[in-house]
Order: sequence, then C-alpha cells, then structure tokens
Amino acid sequence: MSASARPSALAPFRIRNYRFQWPADLLTSWAFEMETLILGWYVLVETGSVLLLTVFASLGYVGTLVAPVFGVIGDRIGHRDLLAMMRAAYATLAATLMILALTGHLTPPCVFLIAALMGIVRPSDLGVRGALVATIMPHEQLIGAISLSRTTMDTARIAGALSGAGLFASLGIGPAYVAIVCLYAVATVLTLCVVAPHGRAKAHEAVEAVLRRSPLRDLKEGISYVWTSPRMRAAIWIAFLANLTAYPLTNGLLPYAAREIYLTNQSGLGYLSASFAVGSLAGSIALSLVGSVRVARLMIGATIVWYATLLVFAQMQTVPSAMACLMLAGFSQSLCMISLAVILMRAASEQFRGRVMGVRMMVIYGLPLGLLAAGGLIDLVGFAAMGTLYAVAGLAMMLVIILHWRADLWHAHAPANAR
Repeated sequence: MSASARPSALAPFRIRNYRFQWPADLLTSWAFEMETLILGWYVLVETGSVLLLTVFASLGYVGTLVAPVFGVIGDRIGHRDLLAMMRAAYATLAATLMILALTGHLTPPCVFLIAALMGIVRPSDLGVRGALVATIMPHEQLIGAISLSRTTMDTARIAGALSGAGLFASLGIGPAYVAIVCLYAVATVLTLCVVAPHGRAKAHEAVEAVLRRSPLRDLKEGISYVWTSPRMRAAIWIAFLANLTAYPLTNGLLPYAAREIYLTNQSGLGYLSASFAVGSLAGSIALSLVGSVRVARLMIGATIVWYATLLVFAQMQTVPSAMACLMLAGFSQSLCMISLAVILMRAASEQFRGRVMGVRMMVIYGLPLGLLAAGGLIDLVGFAAMGTLYAVAGLAMMLVIILHWRADLWHAHAPANAR
C-alpha cells in the first residue's frame, strides 16, 4: 500500500461524534488520575498502613462484578446516555469530597465511603466508552479509533498525575478537588453532544426489545455469547490475568513504592506514575500509525514483554531506574490492551457490544484481589519478593493460555489475526 493510500492516524477525528467523545474521555481520564493519586497519598499519609492503601485501591473496582449489568443497560438505552449519567455521578461524588475537604471535615472513613460509591460505577466507564467508539466508527477505522481513544488515558495519566501532585502539594486537597469537579462537569456536557447514530427503525426495535425481554436474560445471553467464542474467551482470560498479577504493581502500590522504597514525596510519585503513562502513550501512538497488524500475536508478545519488565521493576531501588522500567511496561501494556479491545470489538456483533465490554470490565475484579493479596505479602516478604512472585506467576499462566488457545491466537490465518 502506498503512503498516500495509508489512512491518516488522525482520520477518526473526521467523524463529528468522535470529535466530542475524545475530549470527553480525555477530561474524565484526567480527573480519574488526579483522584487516584491524591486520595492514595492522603490515605497512606493519614493511616500509615499499606494494607489500608490496598483496601482503598480495591474499593475503586467493586463495581467490576456488576459491569455486565451496565453493558445490558447500555445496549438498551444507548451507550451515550449511559456514559453521560455515569459522568454526572462522578461529578456529584467529587463535589461531595470537595465540600468535605474545603470545610475541614474530610476523614479517611469518608474517603473510603466515597471511593466505594465511585467504585460501583467507575470500572464500567472504559467498557462503555469502548462500545460507543465501536458504534460511531466505521469498521476500517476501528484500530486507529481505539488507539487514539487509549491516548486519553495515557495523556491524562501524565498530565493528571503531575498536575494532581502539584495542586495537592501546593494548594491542598480542597482546591485540587475544585479542578476535578470542573473536569467531570465539562466531560458530561461533551458526552451529551455525541449524537446517537441509531435510525428510527432501530430505535423502535430497541424499545420493543426492552418491553419483550428481561434484563437477566440479556445478561445471561451476553456471558454465553462471550464464552462460546474461543478468541473472546482467551482475550477475557488474558485481561483477568493482567489485572490479577500485573496491574497491582502500577495501579495501587505506587504510593507505597514511592514513599517506602524510593523515599520520595508526592512529586516523585507523580513522576513515577507519569513514566508509565509516557510509555503507554508511545504505544498507543505507535499502534495508531500502523496500517495493519496481526493483533492476537501482538497481544501475546506485548504481554510477555510487560511481565518481563515488571520482573525487573520489582528489583529497582532508585527513582530513575524505576521510571525507565515503568516506561517500557507502559508501552507494552498499551499494545496488549488495545489489541485485546480490538479482538473483542471485531468479534462482537453490534447488539452485543455493550454486554461483551461489560464482561470485559467484570474481569477487572482480578485487580482488587491482586491488590489485597499484595498488601499481605508485602508485610510478610517485602515489595521486591512480592513483585517477583506476581511477575513470574503471570508469565507462567500466560504461557498456559497461549498453549491452550494457540490455534485461535497464534495461527496467522486465525480470525483474531485478521488484518
């Protein structure tokens, strides 16, 4: 294919709906990262307990168990409307924390309660936005659109981590939360600007379906739909494995590593978090520039590199060396997660996309399980030994998945490797 014929990396922005969804996702992700860093540091400093830190981080994922229900709701009322309601809920909860902080009534129990309420809704955000992207974008632009959509999380983790740490350190938690509430509010408005791409006949059919079918039946059909497809089942297992054994090291435990291992402050934590995001952003941009790729093979290779990098990261004792490892880990995890999302969206028919992504979000429950286990292991054997155990176990289980589904994931002519 000639260079002139290769689609532009920015081609998705030619779609009007995408021009509204992308900045809405960006602002939401920015607020997510600011909240995660600010509240994680607050809990660690106020309680002094790594176990309570892992409990707090785990509360952010309690909603993964009900994520398929959000998928059912999205398939029924529309992914745009559901996403807007979710983001309005984020703004309301963040405003509650802001008021408590500004009035001097904020305490760790209040933070835990708000985190639990937020955790019911927030884990489904990624899945619903992915389903909406698949709905508004042409099939041939799906890889580019999902890659660019992924940059909203990557750039937000860079800017959100650094700005959140800066605001928290210089102004305090109350003023920092004023900015977070504003980000959520603007994101909600931009989401509402996305026009649902369903025609009248399709909307009428959806209404009839709501009247005829029960939500429980929709939920069962969605889980069954995923489970009967080998490539989707394999992708779901890889997602669960990554959340159980890979993400705990970089999502939840970084405040502990920054304070106890690298002996740094909020700013150092911001740099560590941003390093992972810089690598992830580079991976997202690189994949958006690729014309075609065998996504299942890419997913396998990237996951193996990810675990190998985390194995090295667990041994690091200085901030610069840890930042270098986190950059490479972020790059490889981005390639893995984008490839996984593309496999699921390509395999799912339009009427099942919400439920498929709901099941995908449900397996994020592996992250709180991994975090809680990590908190206990750190107290027993230390951070380095815990990280080594997680990385080695992840590599071993990944090899089992590859061997079991090699015909569906590695064969060049398998549907999951279609260009």
